[in-house]
Amino acid sequence: MKNSITAVMVFFLLFCKGESIAQQSFSGKATYESKRDMSKIKVEGNAMTPEMQQNLMAQFKKSMEKTFVLDFDKTTSLYKEEQKLDNPLTASGPGVRVRISSSGGLLYKSVKEKRYVEENDIFGKEFLIKDTLPDWKWEMGSETKMIGDYTCYKATAIRKRTLEPTSKDKKSVLNIDESAPKEIRITAWYTPDIPVSQGPDNYWGLPGLILEVNDGDTTILCSKIVLNPKEKTVIKEPTKGKVVTQKEYDETLRKKAEENMEMNKNEKGRTVIRIGG
Repeated sequence: MKNSITAVMVFFLLFCKGESIAQQSFSGKATYESKRDMSKIKVEGNAMTPEMQQNLMAQFKKSMEKTFVLDFDKTTSLYKEEQKLDNPLTASGPGVRVRISSSGGLLYKSVKEKRYVEENDIFGKEFLIKDTLPDWKWEMGSETKMIGDYTCYKATAIRKRTLEPTSKDKKSVLNIDESAPKEIRITAWYTPDIPVSQGPDNYWGLPGLILEVNDGDTTILCSKIVLNPKEKTVIKEPTKGKVVTQKEYDETLRKKAEENMEMNKNEKGRTVIRIGG
């Protein structure tokens, strides 16, 4: 009888250890497609014909359609943009010069430590943003839908708009709607079938992988998932760039936007767009 009890205890301990190892080694790779709602972006400028405006918006829309990859395990993740071979969006014409460039960064999230590290190369400078993860106060819903082979549940949250327009100069070509609400409703769809508290961009905190998220302007949708891939990506924190907080980084962006606006005013007879450089 004693031997039987001992055998059961040994089996139980080995089972628990096996479960622990399995959880630690669990990993996955998710691919996301990001698209922006262009109806909220206005094109203005006396130097632009309707045909030029239409062409510009078509190019800008294409530049906003991006693909991202999320490598994740039980507690950490690395989110990065897939680099494309085509050049940054450029357009020119009589009285118009446009240059839109961006550099996809790396976003590391540790849900266990509730912090993130983001590496960005923008305006020709490298920044390393270190801060705490946003405290999404998710409202859980009962509504469901299928995304691929996964049953997903709806959750919503509210966040404040961070970067507001810095100028009301109507001579600029690109204007974000200044009447936009100060608060943004986030809608996320997550699947408990993949029990990790991860998601695209800086979204996290739900009892399952987030497969779709919409903030009213941008939709990020998962198009492919591979669980426990044979070739695993080592998830490491980014290390390059000047260390700043998110607030300091946002302030840098604001100042650069104001500088670019002033440059636009000083270029007579031309309309200029610079986004990310």
